[in-house]
Amino acid sequence: MSTMQNQRLEGLSEKIFLDRYAWKDADTNNAKVGDVVLALTKDDPKFPTKEVGEIVKREGRKVTVKTRKGELVESNVEKLTLTIEKTPEEMWDRLASAMSSVEATPELQEEWRGKFREILDDWKLVPGGRIAAGAGASDELTLFNCYVIPSPKDSRGGIMETLTEMTEIMARGGGVGINLSSLRPRRAIVKGVNGSSSGAVSWGGLFSYTTGLIEQGGSRRGALMLMINDWHPDVVDFITVKQTMGQVTNANLSVCVSNDFMKAVKEDLDWELVFPDTSDPDYDELWDGDLDKWKAAGRQVIHYRTVKAREVWHTIIESAWKSAEPGVVFMEYYNQMSNSWYFNPIICTNPCGEQGLPGWGVCNLSAMNLSKFYDEANHDVAWDELATTTRYSVRFLDNVIDRTPYHFAENEENQKNERRVGLGTMGLAELMIKLNIRYGSPESLEFLDKLYGFIAREAYLASADIAEEKGSFKAFDAELYLQSGFMKNMAEVYPEVAEAVREKGARNVTVITQAPTGSTGTMVGTSTGIEPYFAFKYFRQSRLGFDEQFVPIAQEWWIVIRVKSFRITMSQR
Repeated sequence: MSTMQNQRLEGLSEKIFLDRYAWKDADTNNAKVGDVVLALTKDDPKFPTKEVGEIVKREGRKVTVKTRKGELVESNVEKLTLTIEKTPEEMWDRLASAMSSVEATPELQEEWRGKFREILDDWKLVPGGRIAAGAGASDELTLFNCYVIPSPKDSRGGIMETLTEMTEIMARGGGVGINLSSLRPRRAIVKGVNGSSSGAVSWGGLFSYTTGLIEQGGSRRGALMLMINDWHPDVVDFITVKQTMGQVTNANLSVCVSNDFMKAVKEDLDWELVFPDTSDPDYDELWDGDLDKWKAAGRQVIHYRTVKAREVWHTIIESAWKSAEPGVVFMEYYNQMSNSWYFNPIICTNPCGEQGLPGWGVCNLSAMNLSKFYDEANHDVAWDELATTTRYSVRFLDNVIDRTPYHFAENEENQKNERRVGLGTMGLAELMIKLNIRYGSPESLEFLDKLYGFIAREAYLASADIAEEKGSFKAFDAELYLQSGFMKNMAEVYPEVAEAVREKGARNVTVITQAPTGSTGTMVGTSTGIEPYFAFKYFRQSRLGFDEQFVPIAQEWWIVIRVKSFRITMSQR
């Protein structure tokens, strides 16, 4: 492992760190001359601007801040973001202590504090944003990035209950996914008030509007994913809703697509849009959005209309072209591959879409910065260091489950039943540049299979080792677990993983994921997620302001090229 080193953040990286992740001092009246702060210099509801600077003068509530650009800004203390932490090292110390504190003995706590601090150093492991912001800093903030809550009960009270749950989660820093398929379609009869329903899409608009009202600390806003199943009578309205300005503006949208629907698309067949018979005497008690379960119980459905599956598919494509949404999620296939298939069905994804989750499921995220695992001496991946970091990171994330506050008992019960974690990556494109591998080339595809297979193997072996020490997740059943589509694939390529699971168990129902890491990747100055660089120099408009970005590795290569060019020129004189 590399020795610990001081980190200096600059420009947008420093802004993101201070705004999103550094431990805050909520009482800005504590601001004093000499403090490094984030000052709101343009108070615009849509495009605010914040600048990092140092307080050089204070008179009462008024302050003068000298920005990093050398400008003097007059402000007041209410418009400052005051942080207790000023450097990444302070945050890493806090996180290592917090995550090791749940170990069983003082000796283990000290051992793992050191190991966690080692992998956090130099941004080798970049914790998920909620972990970075909350662990060891607040007993109120969730350490889980995102949640899926159960589909709303199909009543005004049920919808308001879901709205309350969503609001409470978002207010504490979590994003939320909701599947709307449990809500009766537009114009369906509502007998209790002798009227008709406004439909699932209209209630999605309410969830979207509320999301736009919620600030989560710094410049971070609430995040929402709305989904609907392909059989729902409102599916076409859902697909096209973003073509009407202002109706749903603060949510990502996706259609849950089944195998039968895709078969109907390929064969140009009819597709039935249906919904349960709401007059069923057990409707309010039994209906939860799972149509297959409803039918299996012998309950009736009402046929609303017949459409061409291919026309619905083309509408999805056209709408995605016009408004960038909706996406599609192959939910039936998702459940066939899911490790929790036998006890906890997936109903929706989180807002960014990297994790399909059950009701009350959570995203427990961190990402390894692959750009830090380049072995320059051998022009290869530093495989041993990557293996160690992967294994330590799985334990880090497992400890999050026992460290985080839970504001809903259902979340705690679900997460401690399955102990779902999601270890991902960032910096892939930067690593490949260092290895002289062209992104998207045949060589890159072969390399990616090797790299991510290696990470998956180490992660699942680590989970088995932790299970041997601490016990498997409560719902673990070795034979059923190994029958998931994912674990079958894993066992075929890495039989030692299946052997370890049978012998030792599994601490976590899932272990790996791939999040986009937009903010955290930008903060640490590397490529985000698994994406290539779309440009080496660009301008970024965000809720922190308008910033110019020049990719660090491109700057390094530009300097090398200029030096080589200069040497060639000098040698020719």
